[in-house]
Amino acid sequence: QVQLVESGGGLVQPGGSLRLSCAASGSLFRLYAMGWYRQAPGKQREWVAVITSDDSTNYADSVKGRFTISRGSAKDTVYLQMNSLKPEDTAVYYCGAVPPGDARPRYWGQGTQVTVSS
Repeated sequence: QVQLVESGGGLVQPGGSLRLSCAASGSLFRLYAMGWYRQAPGKQREWVAVITSDDSTNYADSVKGRFTISRGSAKDTVYLQMNSLKPEDTAVYYCGAVPPGDARPRYWGQGTQVTVSS
């Protein structure tokens, strides 16, 4: 089992920045793609960004140019650097671990709240 723990959420003003962290542990997690997802109240959880086991990245159109996903040097932490934040970025942010060959995460963290408000 892969365990994921998010941190770094909080309240930030529009235009501000925040960096989320996802600490990963467990069997075979270094073979997994790691994604960031978010869920606003009353809405479906949506994909935000992904980084593969070889550090290829991709982003949802809504965050391209503003968010950056990366891994720490030990490859046990995944980050989401969020710049130029907008109120519509407000959501609970989750990291998810995607096993090789799967399209969706098998494991999820507990989530961290990001609120963008003036």
